[in-house]
Amino acid sequence: MSRSARSPRRMLRAAGAGAAALLALSACSSSGPDSSPQSSQGSSASSGASGAVSGEVTVFAAASLKESFTTLGKKFEKDHPGAKVTFNFGGSDSLAAGITGGAPADVFASASPKTMKTVTDQGEAAGTPVTFVRNRLEIATLPGNPDHLSSLKDLTKSGLKVVLCAQTVPCGAAAQQALDAGGVRVTPVSYEQDVKSALNKVVLKEADAALVYRTDVQAAGGTVEGVDFPESAKAVNEYPIVRLKHAKNAAAADAFIALVRSAEGQKVLGEAGFLTP
Repeated sequence: MSRSARSPRRMLRAAGAGAAALLALSACSSSGPDSSPQSSQGSSASSGASGAVSGEVTVFAAASLKESFTTLGKKFEKDHPGAKVTFNFGGSDSLAAGITGGAPADVFASASPKTMKTVTDQGEAAGTPVTFVRNRLEIATLPGNPDHLSSLKDLTKSGLKVVLCAQTVPCGAAAQQALDAGGVRVTPVSYEQDVKSALNKVVLKEADAALVYRTDVQAAGGTVEGVDFPESAKAVNEYPIVRLKHAKNAAAADAFIALVRSAEGQKVLGEAGFLTP
């Protein structure tokens, strides 16, 4: 066969290969339906949604997020078989101090903008934190409410053992804000370093009541009973989340944040008692 006869075939093969390469490049660069045009975190998460996410992602999160984030962590690992989520739950102030002190973490989810600001002020955040849920307080008391508590003022009853979170942590700051709004002064038997510790005092019957988040009351099931009070509306906490500047697994961090903010993530958080942002 002559060179002139072979040339058109070569040209056709080359054209087909070029078209295939262009299609592949287009598929890799396109954004998924969950990508967000508002931040680089959202666009990185879309690549994770395609299955590229792997490795360990370390999430520092407020203690009140333990149940819902654990559920979302299992969902994340199921969606990304090569990924593993490691959580560190605790008081937001302690977590923030750890991050600014060099503790390795990829994501920080705080129970208040104030504790998040500790991290952003030190330049430890990659991008701007975004509020993903809100939370409000309830009075946690023993099952059956044996002390007949119905208001904040009832926490001043003689002999009643009340526990509060330390004012340096978000649940403690919110409790003090609610007490101030109601003009109520309470002398607690102890200040606890996170909301789970405060609630556990009631669960173990070491205290008669505690001011905690309603999500924690719900998570405790029948071991405690929740009492709502109107002043809680004046002490609603916003929960911001952000990828950290020194994240070792930025892609997985962005993908986890995307899951938290997704409709599915918001459903899990809503079922836990959190309010929409």
